[in-house]
Amino acid sequence: MGIKQAAKLAAAKPKEINGTDDLLALEAKYCSWGDTVHYSEKPNVFKSADGIYLYDREGTQYLDLQMWYSACNFGYKNKRLNRALKKQIDILPQLACQYIHEEKVQLATKICHRSETTFEEKGRVHFNVGGSQSNEDSLKLVRNCSGRNLVFAFMGGYHGRTLAVSAITSSFRYRERFGHFGDRALFVPFPYCFRCPYDKKRDFCDLYCLKQFERLFETEYYGVVNKKNNKCEFAAFYIESIQGTGGYIVPPQDYFSGLKEILDRYNILLVDDEIQMGFYRTGKFWGIEHFNVTPDIIVFGKALTNGLNSIAGIWAKEKLISPDVFPPGSTHSTFSSNPLGTAAGLEVMKLIEESNFADLIPRKGRYFLSRLKKLQKKYPQMGDVDALGLALRIEMCQKDGYTPNRELADTIANIGLDGKLSVGGKRRGLILDIGGYYKNCFTIAPSFYITEKEIDLAVELFEEALSKALKKTS
Repeated sequence: MGIKQAAKLAAAKPKEINGTDDLLALEAKYCSWGDTVHYSEKPNVFKSADGIYLYDREGTQYLDLQMWYSACNFGYKNKRLNRALKKQIDILPQLACQYIHEEKVQLATKICHRSETTFEEKGRVHFNVGGSQSNEDSLKLVRNCSGRNLVFAFMGGYHGRTLAVSAITSSFRYRERFGHFGDRALFVPFPYCFRCPYDKKRDFCDLYCLKQFERLFETEYYGVVNKKNNKCEFAAFYIESIQGTGGYIVPPQDYFSGLKEILDRYNILLVDDEIQMGFYRTGKFWGIEHFNVTPDIIVFGKALTNGLNSIAGIWAKEKLISPDVFPPGSTHSTFSSNPLGTAAGLEVMKLIEESNFADLIPRKGRYFLSRLKKLQKKYPQMGDVDALGLALRIEMCQKDGYTPNRELADTIANIGLDGKLSVGGKRRGLILDIGGYYKNCFTIAPSFYITEKEIDLAVELFEEALSKALKKTS
């Protein structure tokens, strides 16, 4: 190495980090901004986590109401799950996916047994690394069994950001930079009753939105079906049992059962994306169980490993995924069933089996919702508050209680992230995630182990942030 080159390397070497500002300066210079970090007004740097709390470099405690987008349902640093991962590191930390290890088989068996008991339908599990990749695997399964490429999906639906699943995620913003998407889904209005696209009222609409979807099949000239043989051009309908990034929207009770009846008439598969709602977020193992429907394919991820060494996957009916129709090599990912992830996932399943989440989560959800409803009476800007289990939503509006107010939502989130709230005489922060069609909804997904006392604290912190935000934006 020459003297000049050595001098250049020495000059380019990052300076010693003396504090958060130095770290943020380096992040701003060397890290891609292509992720979502810089949605925030001022990003924060976190140092540690425990239970339902995050801690920044100064030791400020932040109550987390999003738990890594519902990936850490069982709390940060869950000792039992961490022990399972550490144990696996010392036994079988790595193994190519072309070979079999015990934890993979046991985990798949437990998920299949659970689904078979629930749906009375035999199926198999195929693993991958993340939700987007597993949704891609589901698309392969759909195309393989149907011979068709086109699918329905919902307005407001989110299924990931790889190229293939960006085509079935409704937001054009996620596709805009990346060329033409020839297999883009046909997006159908979701039953978003607070903002019904047909201006109907939930109690009197008689599922008008579902009837509008059914009308697509009345004549071949609506472009989806050949009425001479009833063959449909569309192979599947991708749903979320509770719309996630769209704002934790809970559909009417009878919507999905009615939808499934229509799909079955035309041999259209129902693919249920449970990546956010699976593993008891809603108070049932799969969110779709609330609606008395058996999907053909379920896509899962996130909470299966509590955010440790990610594992995701699909469960599909036997007729769709049996070896004679989906043979070896149909799809593959190097890390798809990695032993660290399957060990963590297996321990999560054991934890679920030993817990009473079916009673615990609805009870906590009702208490949390009641506290938010009480707060809503005081602040009309909380236009809509709803929940299913511990999947809760708060839609921020103007004072009329309806007009979307993104500025207010952003301001509240930034105040929480700033870590200068003071409930109980202690400096605190609040972690909130924003979603919704107008980016004005808080999608609340706390740890399953949140206590009533912590729910009370969360509501107090939210009210303090809301009060400060109203003063800022008025």
